[in-house]
Amino acid sequence: MENQTSKRKQLLISASTIVKNEGVHKLTLEAVAKKAGVSKGGLLYHFPSKEALIKGMVDELTANYVSEMNKLVETEEQLNGKWTKAYVKSTFNELEDDFEMSSALMAAIFANPELLKDFQLQYEDWQTKIENDGLNPVRSTIARLVADGLWYGEIFGLAPLEKGLKDEIYKELLSWTREGKN
Repeated sequence: MENQTSKRKQLLISASTIVKNEGVHKLTLEAVAKKAGVSKGGLLYHFPSKEALIKGMVDELTANYVSEMNKLVETEEQLNGKWTKAYVKSTFNELEDDFEMSSALMAAIFANPELLKDFQLQYEDWQTKIENDGLNPVRSTIARLVADGLWYGEIFGLAPLEKGLKDEIYKELLSWTREGKN
């Protein structure tokens, strides 16, 4: 089972790498199989279609974010602001991890935006938790939107910020999570 899981993960990483480095139009089952070093039949065992592969990419992205967010929330000692803090931390962690699976979003938008439905529902859940986080809901929402904007700006190369400035923004956003409603 572990070999199948690691092969599945390798296929997802290969697909993500193709989208990130070559563009969505280069994402084919043949290209993914070749990049992952498996036969097309091996790929089809895990993902019977390109849409299934992209759905797998989105599901992996969602599962990773949910897992990281939940882990951060569970270990946070401070009650107020724990969801906002977890969101900011996990988003900035993704910046440091070089957007391993973020290309899933681009692939899904290109192939079939309906594949983003579960991810969109998860975002709605996070937004509700952030708004009810014991902080000023406007300020906690701004923190989420700043983190999102920085993430999307980095993905698309829209005036990426220097590390020092990113670090200062990160510290500022985290400072907002230590304040109560005001």
